[in-house]
Amino acid sequence: MILTVTLNTALDITYRVRSLRPHAAHRVTEVAERPGGKGVNVARVLAALGHEVTVTGFAGGHTGTVLRSMLAQAPAAPVARGQGGAEAPGALVDALVPVSGATRRTVAVVDERTGDTTQLNEPGPHISPAEWAAFLGRYQELLPGASAVALCGSLPPGVPVGAYAGLVRAARSAGVPVLLDTSGEALRRGVAARPDVIKPNAGELAELTGSHEPLRATQDARRRGAHAVVASLGADGLLAVTPEGHWRAAPPAPVRGNPTGAGDSAVAGLLSGLVEHLPWPDRLTRAAALSAATVRAPAAGEFDRPAYTELLGRVRVTGAASAA
Repeated sequence: MILTVTLNTALDITYRVRSLRPHAAHRVTEVAERPGGKGVNVARVLAALGHEVTVTGFAGGHTGTVLRSMLAQAPAAPVARGQGGAEAPGALVDALVPVSGATRRTVAVVDERTGDTTQLNEPGPHISPAEWAAFLGRYQELLPGASAVALCGSLPPGVPVGAYAGLVRAARSAGVPVLLDTSGEALRRGVAARPDVIKPNAGELAELTGSHEPLRATQDARRRGAHAVVASLGADGLLAVTPEGHWRAAPPAPVRGNPTGAGDSAVAGLLSGLVEHLPWPDRLTRAAALSAATVRAPAAGEFDRPAYTELLGRVRVTGAASAA
């Protein structure tokens, strides 16, 4: 079982408009509503790849009820063993902790003319000390059955800024590989707890290290405590610096569409490759293909399966393994 943690779950709403213009009324051409938050998106992709996944974090209020209902209906499909993922159908288990506040909503507005996306993110419910303690108890209960853990997204109000650092240490104490995907001070403190992998985007990496040169910044992030660093560089794909070597992975051409959730799909690719014991180049191939296929999908937490299958054979991976 892969465990994903989403402390700030969300109900994701995606609007598509023909052209987004400030100070103007817009007619929405399409609406999509999905369970969201970074770790939830990761879990949905993993389940679609055929993996068993447990989702934990917080949910509350009417939006939390809707989110949990959608999770219960989330489809999972089998795929062939090998580069595409696991063989058996996946399963997604809801282990969210209820809270008194309402789960947030996020709104993505996609401009169909330009392909650009405008994102509006609510802050999330305030988490009380008792609710935080209940989550920590749930997390400790779930860790022994996990093959890997993903800690993803922002911290809702009330959660200690060093929360991810503590969750990383707990996973390491339990002998469970842990991937961290967050930003700002939560990332800085979490890296110091020595997670197995971090997956920042270019902006988060620059904020962490002070460097805007991707390779230098990625190497610096490793020195700060991460065992391996995989940076999302948008259209330039992924850059990985690991003890086994360093590589870049990118699709053959930039993909047009909605980029929301593309980084979460990359995390799903990395995690699935980790638990399947794939070498780093194969993990990165899968992650880059999933990320690009998600840009072509209508909403975060989903990917265009034909595009994914086609891209698996076309992702370019360059780099080298470290000398033995």
